[in-house]
Formats: sequence, structure tokens, C-alpha cells
Amino acid sequence: MTLEELVALVGSGNTLRVRTDSRLVEGGNIFVAVKGTEYDGHDFIDQAIANGAKYVVCQQQTEHPKNDTRYESITVDDSTEAAAILAQAAHGNPASRLTNLAVTGTKGKTTVAFLVRSCIQQAGQKCGLIGTVIYDTCSGHSYPAPLTTPDYLEIAAKQQEMVKNGATYMVIEASSHALSQNRLAQVNFKATAFTNLAGDHMDYHKTKEDYLAAKTRLFSALAADATAVLNKQSPEAGEIAARTGARLLWYAVDEKADVAARIQSMDTSETVFALEYAGRSSIVKTPLLGLYNVSNCLAAAGLCLAAGLDLETVAAGLSALKGVPGRLEKINGGDFSVIIDYAHTDDALINVLSTLKPLCKGKLRVVFGCGGDRDRTKRPRMAAVAEQLADFVIITSDNPRTEQPGDIINEIVAGFEKLNSQTLTVEPDRRKAIEAAIRTARKNDVVVIAGKGHEDYQIIGKQKFHFSDKEVAQECLKKRT
Repeated sequence: MTLEELVALVGSGNTLRVRTDSRLVEGGNIFVAVKGTEYDGHDFIDQAIANGAKYVVCQQQTEHPKNDTRYESITVDDSTEAAAILAQAAHGNPASRLTNLAVTGTKGKTTVAFLVRSCIQQAGQKCGLIGTVIYDTCSGHSYPAPLTTPDYLEIAAKQQEMVKNGATYMVIEASSHALSQNRLAQVNFKATAFTNLAGDHMDYHKTKEDYLAAKTRLFSALAADATAVLNKQSPEAGEIAARTGARLLWYAVDEKADVAARIQSMDTSETVFALEYAGRSSIVKTPLLGLYNVSNCLAAAGLCLAAGLDLETVAAGLSALKGVPGRLEKINGGDFSVIIDYAHTDDALINVLSTLKPLCKGKLRVVFGCGGDRDRTKRPRMAAVAEQLADFVIITSDNPRTEQPGDIINEIVAGFEKLNSQTLTVEPDRRKAIEAAIRTARKNDVVVIAGKGHEDYQIIGKQKFHFSDKEVAQECLKKRT
């Protein structure tokens, strides 16, 4: 049997199920042996057969006897792509029934995705969303997201739900891990957007060039009639532009571009700017703070304009979004402010603190840590940012995973030029660190709790415990009243 024949069989209404995890294989299933970052599915073909796999799709011939009638083997050039093709076929090819939009970049993906969904809803359409915070299949409720970008099997399943629930659009956050692993194969995108590139995931990609190459894959795969929405103010965007055959749509803040923003005012309550496109202009009033969020608005606007929405609808949709979970999320602290943000890189922390510092009439206080088993090079850099921009800093634990919290903290502290006990505190217990920051806050201060944002858990060792920065902050604020 060929792959084409197997795809036809799967798409004919047959109940064949596609699996890439041999442990989930049951009698009659298709097992696709995919090479992952930690494991190679080819090493588990025997287990899949023992569990009852009827078909095995792989990139190399198996060593089993040719007269083994328990299963049929199909050899392909790329088993990852084969898995995506089979997943789409098994779910009725839902990707072909949606206008698919995607955003990639180190920062801003979640905000852009939420903004796109808001604009499409403003147009009276349903838009499914797959991202860091939630998976929304337009069923009336959303799911917490275990991964920024799920694998091809789950993408196809979620897209099927979206179509069933009346969605005509999908927006997805495309992580560099997912792109390097080809998880978005078989999804044809109408438009994709690039926000920026900063130091992150160097534990996985090893070099910035490899990191950019992973991001670029989203654009090099675009069809000629698709649109690449690119940040004119990002140095890396030029290289992406050179590697795509799609139409280019450039965006920029206070600079000439295809889609531009002219800022009119900005304070702690809202940002007002003129959204300009094709010789026309429309006013956007958004509670999202900072220049980088104006840039995020432009990325979202570019995607929506490329998808066919009109300028006025896009501006109204941008204005309608009241906030994004864990992204400069403000909690009412009475006479001072508490901000929850997902900033977990030095570049992201710069954006957050430099945005809030000129708006802070008191002292700027920041609580942060760094994740374990992740890029260690950013730890001292984040310390340098906090020392430069914040008045008071509390270093704490984030998701230490299998590293010792004290070792992570020591690597962060090494980034400070001066260890001033009056402005720098180390408190490994994250709850106590948040309590201390809120307890010592004074009128007009701003307390930033950075690193975990929307996450409602903490990973210690290999166990996940419930922990929400927002919930802890709210509890602490109640104790002050």
C-alpha cells in the first residue's frame, strides 16, 4: 500500500485512528514513526505492532520479516509530513475549510492572536484560536493550552471542532519548536505575521541563526497568493522577506509602512493611535500599554487586512479587546498598581519595565525568577535589566524543574553590578516574594510580578503544583485592606 492509498482509506469514513505515540496504539490503528527531539518513533515500532498497529508509516524499512501479516508497512520520505496528511484526512481536512492565520516571533504572539480573534469577531465571524494561553474552538468555552503549538494530530482535531462549531477562521501561535518539528505541515495559511526575534530558546536552537531559520520556515512555505506580514522595525524581518515568495505587507510604529500607527496619546489607562492603511486612517483606542503593544496591534491588523477585513472593522476590533491574560494584566491595588506579566526573557523584561517606568509616579518594584532546564544565558541579562530599570528587585523561584532553585538564583544574582541589600532581596519562596513586594508597596508604586503570567502552576522537580501569581497577588491585596 502507498501513502496515497492509505490517505484515501482514512478519508473514506473508515474508523482508522492515527497515532504517533506507540503507547496509545490499539488494534487496527495506524502508527506513524516520527523522529522527535528526544525520542525517535522508529525505536518504538515493535511496541506499536505488539499493541495491534495495522499499518506502520516510517522513513526506513523495518527489520521485520516480509511475511509478517500482523501489519503493513508504508515507507515515506518524511513521516512528519505523512502524519500531518493522515491527521487532516482522518478529521475531514478541516484546514481546507478555514481561513488560516498564524503569528510567530519571540514576543507578542499571544497578544496578536487575541487581537486577531477580536477583529474577526467584530466582523461577525467565528475565529478559533490555538495559542499559549488557550485553545478556543468556538464551542462557548476554551481549554487551557498545554503547548503553545500542539502537534498535527491535535491541530487537526481542534480544527475539526472549530468547523463543527461554525468557525470560518483560525489563528494560531507558531512556536519555533513547532516550526522546526514541522507541526504545521498541511495547513495552508492565508497570512502569517512576524513580530520580533530576541534571545530565547537557545537551549533548544543553540544559535540565533538556527532560531531565525525555524521562524522563517513559516514564511518560506507560503503560497504566492498568501501574505507575509512583517515588522519593518525588526532587523531580522529582511532575511525572512528574502526567503518567502508571498506578498509582503510591512508594518511599523510612527514610521512609513504599508500598515502604520501614528500615536496620539498614551497613559496608564489607554493608548490612542491612528491606524493607517492604503491611504485611509481609523482611530484605535486600546487599554494595552506600551509601544510594543501598538506594534502587536499592527501585526494583528496586517493579518486581518490580508484576510479581507476592512480597516474600520479592524480598528474597532483592536479597540474592543480589553486585555490578555498575564500580559501587562493589571490588578487593582488601591493606591498602587500590581501588574502580572509573562516576561521571561531580558528583552521582554526591558519592554515591560521601560513601558511602566515613565508611567510610575512612585517606585517601580519587580519580582522575577528564571525557569530551570531552560536557556541559562538569559539569567544574568535579566538581572542587569532589573537593576537598570527597577527601584526595588526581589529575586525568587520560577519553574525550577529539575534544577536547584538556589543555583538558578545565584546565576541571576551574578548579573547585578552592585549587590545593594537596600534595593535587592532574594526570596526563593515565590509566594513570600510576592507577599513582600505587595506588603512594602507604597502610594503610586507599581509592582511587577514577571515570568509566569497566565500560568496557574509551578513545576518543581518533575511535579506540577497549582500556583497562580494573580491569585496570590489578590490574596495579598485583600490582607492589606
